[in-house]
Amino acid sequence: MVIDQPVFSVLGPLDVRISGRSLHLGGTKPRVLLASLLLDANQVVTADFLVEVLWPRDRPQSAHANLRTYVSSLRGGLKATGAGIRAHPRGYAIEVPAEHLDLLLFEDLIAGARAAGRTEEAHDRLCRALALWRGTPLADLPNSPLWDSRLRSLTEVRLAAAEELIDLRMDRGRYADAIGELRGLLGEHPFREDLSQRLMLALHRSGRQAEALRTYTAIRQRLVTELGIEPGAELRRAHAVILAGEPPPATTLPTPHQLPPDVSDFTGRADAVAALRRALSPRERSPDGPPSVIVVAGPPGVGKSALAVHCAHAVQADYPDGQLYLNLGGTAHEPADPGELLAQALRALGVGEDGLPHTVHERSALYRSLLAGRPMLILLDDAAGAAQVRPLLPGSGCAVLVTSRRRITELPGATRLELDVLPQEEAEELLGRIVGAERLEGEREAAAAIVRYCDRLPLAVRIAGARLAGRPGWSLRVLRQRLDDESGRLGELYAGDLEMRVSLNRSYRLLPDDAAMTFRALGLLGPGSLPGWVVDAVLDRHRADDVMDVLVDANLLQLAGTDLIGQPRFRLYDLLRCVAREKAGGDLERHALTRVFGAWMATAENARARLPTTVFSMTSEKAVRWNLAGDTVGRLTADPLSWFDAEHDALVGAVRLAADTGAAESAWGLAAVLVPYFDLRCHFDAWQYTHRIALDAARLAEDLEGEAAMLRGLAQVCLYQDRYAEAAEMFRRSRVIFRELGDTRGEATSICGLGAVNQFCGEHRVALGYFRRALAMFLATGNRSGEAYARQAIGRVCLELGEPGQASEWLEQALRLARELGDPHREGCVSMQVGRLHVLAADADQAMRFQGHALDIFESLGDRHCGAYALQGLGGLQVVRGERSHASAQLERSLVIFQQLGDRSGEAAAIQTLGELHHSAGRAHLARDYLRHASTLRRELRGGADLALRPIAGPYGPPSRG
Repeated sequence: MVIDQPVFSVLGPLDVRISGRSLHLGGTKPRVLLASLLLDANQVVTADFLVEVLWPRDRPQSAHANLRTYVSSLRGGLKATGAGIRAHPRGYAIEVPAEHLDLLLFEDLIAGARAAGRTEEAHDRLCRALALWRGTPLADLPNSPLWDSRLRSLTEVRLAAAEELIDLRMDRGRYADAIGELRGLLGEHPFREDLSQRLMLALHRSGRQAEALRTYTAIRQRLVTELGIEPGAELRRAHAVILAGEPPPATTLPTPHQLPPDVSDFTGRADAVAALRRALSPRERSPDGPPSVIVVAGPPGVGKSALAVHCAHAVQADYPDGQLYLNLGGTAHEPADPGELLAQALRALGVGEDGLPHTVHERSALYRSLLAGRPMLILLDDAAGAAQVRPLLPGSGCAVLVTSRRRITELPGATRLELDVLPQEEAEELLGRIVGAERLEGEREAAAAIVRYCDRLPLAVRIAGARLAGRPGWSLRVLRQRLDDESGRLGELYAGDLEMRVSLNRSYRLLPDDAAMTFRALGLLGPGSLPGWVVDAVLDRHRADDVMDVLVDANLLQLAGTDLIGQPRFRLYDLLRCVAREKAGGDLERHALTRVFGAWMATAENARARLPTTVFSMTSEKAVRWNLAGDTVGRLTADPLSWFDAEHDALVGAVRLAADTGAAESAWGLAAVLVPYFDLRCHFDAWQYTHRIALDAARLAEDLEGEAAMLRGLAQVCLYQDRYAEAAEMFRRSRVIFRELGDTRGEATSICGLGAVNQFCGEHRVALGYFRRALAMFLATGNRSGEAYARQAIGRVCLELGEPGQASEWLEQALRLARELGDPHREGCVSMQVGRLHVLAADADQAMRFQGHALDIFESLGDRHCGAYALQGLGGLQVVRGERSHASAQLERSLVIFQQLGDRSGEAAAIQTLGELHHSAGRAHLARDYLRHASTLRRELRGGADLALRPIAGPYGPPSRG
């Protein structure tokens, strides 16, 4: 890797080199454009931002068009470098490897140095990082205010890195090098007292006491003359030490106070703060007992460090012997080595370089010895795991507060606090503290949306607030609109050196390959919760719980509770899902999605087969299936309705995703397999939604089989909702396609639909013709289930035509066939019709027997919907027999079920019958209310059309099943 001559340079005048030769890029505006892209390399820079940089004043109306021209020109100029400028719906991004851009290389080297602790490797990385600077960044270009935050952050990082390098050199006794560096920095920052203090101590320790004192005199004079202030306490203390001639090394054990500054606008977390303060209280432990260890874990950006620092400051008075702070770098490429962390702690406790033991074991022993009898508060921030923490645990008396993105459960006796996102109110309060309460109060709705888009993660809310604070001319609505686009949301959540994407990426890059691929695939599966077995399909292997555990323990996957069938469900936080989606899109993820669709399909088909009815369900033979472990499928679908209830949202989402990704066969296959469940539960909206998007996908893929199946399913919903013209049209279209495909069964089911439409519109002879035609087709293909339905339908039409003899013959055939097939549900549906036949024959006892038999069947099968129609039929018979009390109970039960299932047609019929019951009982006022309500429901269902076409539902049951 070449690090001394990167291809792109911004840490000084803008420069682009190829093979050591500078590349000419044209005038000022193309160079400003390139600089803006390089300052946020590999991220989308919005077109609005670029326009504002290029034309800060007197912006032309064609600014966006001109920007596209400059981008095109710049692409041509950079072609030879291999760097690409990628267009995005919101702007542009330049793609540059870190080793080819000095800014990125600088940041990587600094991060690596800090993760390496106070080692020679850290020293080397800091030297290499600082050597990349060639002066003021972009010194040859007109300064843009929009660059200020980024450039200021870079300058601060550079200064901090220089100070860290100086400290390392002083630790190693290399005072001459440190003095030279310090004099250079003071030339750039003459009022920095900490630099002057370092220079004085370096001179003092190298035996140059007089120079050290002159340095103090010079800085004091500068401060008094130019700023009118005296030196601060630390600088005066250093001066006093030098005047007293005290030896430079510490002669007593120091009292470190290393806690980072508290967060001034810390918000909420009252319960967590109280719990931590209790756990950290010295009263909670014995001075001679084991240390108190508290682990605060949670997802990236949830505010673990802020909470820990806040609570540590709150209790620091309880630890007069000091507070140690160590950054363990758990999310860095290489977490800090325990040996180097112990060296940092020992130095803070007064141990010089010569006194540092060589091994981790010896350093840990010395560390425990120095802390014995000195209760201190130790904050271990960003731990990678228990192995990194154990050597840093004191022997007794102290309190240790650990933060980690991982669930560290292996430390004996540790108290664990799982930190979740902020409640909505507290997240909005935090945003208000940053942008101003008045500004937030004026746009409450926009503020609430911004907080939701930030997942209520404190870091994301803080970044959003910082962006707004830096743009007082923006309304909150502007940022809300920018965050509304999920594909660009992460690109909006940056402010200076705070960037949500970077924070989230740190957790992702630590994942093993299987877990990383699973994370990417889960990001594509939408925001809803998912069962754990989805990971099996993603990885194409059974029992992938180990990978699920990795993601959960890393706090990248959230346990979202337990569903109706007792299985745990998981989901990604929305911002993590954005990261996953950004990283997905390759062949691995596409194949994983195909298997997940296949697993949904195979499992749903297994559950469908266990439902009490699967009448006219369609199947996509070409759609991929992926089978879960046999015992898993059986366990999940043992109660098929509960399984469908638990997976309802996920299955609907799978249809949507399959359609969006061009998997038309999976889309319509899943939609079709859901029909019996939607039918039983009266989920007409979901039925219609899934079929419409699957129909569009099938048409786009020119999949005629899918188009016909979806048209037939949509027609059935229209039939249920009394939209007969629409139903008839779609049944006709599906019939034509099925005929073209040579699918006799499919054509026959569409013909049955046409028969039902005509029957319910009063065209009984026409309906009879359709049902006879469908019967012939079922007989020709040996489809006995279809035959049973057609015979029953013909019998039902004969009943309505007043032909009881014909009706009896057809219904007896249907009943016999249902029993031969072992189809109790069909037997129950036919039994309701036979009961109706006995009503016409004035044989009330037999009518009651058959209706009761139907009810027993439906209740045993768990079909509440058909059971409600059987209850309604029994209630109607009891009204006729004068058994008003029993009739009222049955009808009220059926009414409740119809209302729960959303079957307004059944509801209207039940209310009508109850009105008639009250009328026969002489309760005229109550009867009037019921009958008026029934009439209103009928009118709404028919859109005000003629109500006399047919009794709505009546004792006949749902139109497709009975």
